[in-house]
Amino acid sequence: MSRIYLDNAATSYPKPESVYAAVDHFNRGLGVAAGRGGYRMAIDVDSVMKRCRKRAAEVLGAESPERIVWTFNATDGLNLALHGLLREGDHVVTSQAEHNSVLRPLRELEKRRGIRVTVVDVDAGGRVDAAAVSAALQPSTRLVAIQHASNVTGVIQPIQDIGTVARDAGVLVLVDAAQSAGHLAMTVADWPVDLVACAGHKGLLGPLGTGLLYIRPGLENELVGLRQGGTGSYSQDSRQPDIMPDKFEAGNLNAPALFGLDAGLAFLQETGVTAIEKHEQDLTQRLLAGLKPLTGLRLVGPPPEVPRVGVVSLVADAFEPQVLATVLDESFGIQARAGLHCAPGVHEAAGTLAGGGTLRLSIGPFSTTDNIDAACVALASITDG
Repeated sequence: MSRIYLDNAATSYPKPESVYAAVDHFNRGLGVAAGRGGYRMAIDVDSVMKRCRKRAAEVLGAESPERIVWTFNATDGLNLALHGLLREGDHVVTSQAEHNSVLRPLRELEKRRGIRVTVVDVDAGGRVDAAAVSAALQPSTRLVAIQHASNVTGVIQPIQDIGTVARDAGVLVLVDAAQSAGHLAMTVADWPVDLVACAGHKGLLGPLGTGLLYIRPGLENELVGLRQGGTGSYSQDSRQPDIMPDKFEAGNLNAPALFGLDAGLAFLQETGVTAIEKHEQDLTQRLLAGLKPLTGLRLVGPPPEVPRVGVVSLVADAFEPQVLATVLDESFGIQARAGLHCAPGVHEAAGTLAGGGTLRLSIGPFSTTDNIDAACVALASITDG
């Protein structure tokens, strides 16, 4: 039985062959720390690290490579932004659609620093209304924390509208782009936002253990780093450097994984994010059309005409989500994720919280029409059989 992987919202698979080759090349042929030596192999590693940062800036449309800070994943980047920016008494506006990577740090900061949080409701498709964000703003609001695309329904949030509302009020904006970076063409320098956290191992096609935080020029002066330590720069000073990105990168970088991320970003540049976006959008529409006639299940999320990334959630009348996922895996070789997807608010809005969430099918650049058709046939045989 062949493997059909439809869990790209968790992490992308497969990666481009060049990603595996790059990680192997580092581990077997180089194996030295980045920024820690002047010998040839160390210089070679530094060169790839710089190239990777440059590629990330180009793919995301950042002003310069120095605006990119390496993190372990999107969660790490979101924690750096939230813990590094918010002070006692600050007010934050976020949404019911957010991942726990935003909600849990905010709850911790409520307890530790006494910040206040307003959670804006979403509709049944998980979409945030910019007018609701505007209405939630207060004189003490320092930050709006909002996702770009839902990891449950795939709906794309109106970042331009939300960002404009916040900017007009003098409020900073943090975007969780874990589900959109690499899947959607973007130019973050043109967005009315200040911080963007991305997963390196999802749409950017790098290995697990990679992520980044984009920081708008000038904001680094307001952001406190979470870690201090060696950077390979200004080593004569016992204080953390203030320059970007060293201010926020302490200790050895995850060089093997960043070699892989460099290769993943190169693949995106060569293929074109716009081409990948179209491929995934076409497959998403094919999946939605194939599932619509099935009477034994219900699609959860926005209508087909509403923009979304390649994430589709559903519930079956006769099966709990976890049981349905197990049957798909064991009988059809289809790998999908069931549950609450670390985003309970979306399920509350959709009415799927009490039932254990949804089954989520998520598409990547290497998904095929055959994969989509096989999933539709399998679900039809299970739920309508």
